[in-house]
Amino acid sequence: MPDPVTPVPATTLADARPVPRVDLAAVLRAAAHGRFPDTDGSFSRSSPWSVGIEGAVALTGHAVLVVGDDVTDQQLLDLGVHGLGGAHEPAVALALAGRGEIGVLDVLLVSTGRGGPSTLVERPDLARSDRVQHARQWRQDVRVYGLPDPAVDSLVTLSRGIAGLPEIGIQAEAGHADALLEGVRALVPDGEVLLASVTPGNARSLRFFLRRGFVPVGSEQLWRPERP
Repeated sequence: MPDPVTPVPATTLADARPVPRVDLAAVLRAAAHGRFPDTDGSFSRSSPWSVGIEGAVALTGHAVLVVGDDVTDQQLLDLGVHGLGGAHEPAVALALAGRGEIGVLDVLLVSTGRGGPSTLVERPDLARSDRVQHARQWRQDVRVYGLPDPAVDSLVTLSRGIAGLPEIGIQAEAGHADALLEGVRALVPDGEVLLASVTPGNARSLRFFLRRGFVPVGSEQLWRPERP
C-alpha cells in the first residue's frame, strides 16, 4: 500500500477511469460541514463558474481543477496533476494559464451567513479602493459596504466568488474589522456558506478570520487563461 503522502504518479492515474466531474460549490458546502472527498491523492474537475476564470482548489488528499473543456483529462494527467499537492505545482498553473494572469496562492476559509438586519450601508464612494479593484478582477457582482459614517474609509466587499459562492474581502482601519465582518455576515442568508481567501503570509488577517469562526478547508489559486 503506497505511503499516503506520496504523490500518485501520472502513469498510474492515466490507467484509471476518466477524471470525475464534480460541482465545486457542492464540494465546498460539504467541506464547510466537515464532509471532504476521499483522501486518496486523486483529483476531479469542475466547470468554470465564470467566463475567463479558471483555477485549482486543493483539499486534504484531493484537488479540484476548474478548467475549460478545451483541456483534456490526459493533458492534466501529463502535467502531473494529483491531489497531494500536485494541483499547485507552479508548472501546472503556468501551462494552464498560458500567457494569462495568475493569481496568488491563498488559504480558503469558510464560515456561514447569519441573516438579519445589518449595520452596514452600501458605499459606492469607496469603489476605487485597491481591495475593491482586486475583488472585481477575480469575482463577480461585487458590492461595496461600509459603516454609515462617511469619514470612515474601512470597507468590506461581498461578491460571487469561488464556485459562485458568496465571498468577502475586508480592508479595515483598526477597530472597524469586527463591525464589518458581523455586518456582512448579516447580509448573507442564514446558513449559506461564506468564503474568504487569505494569503498565507498575511498572518494578521489569517488570525483574524480564525479567531472569528472561519475554518480553513483548503487552498486555491486562480488564473485567467490565454492558451494557444
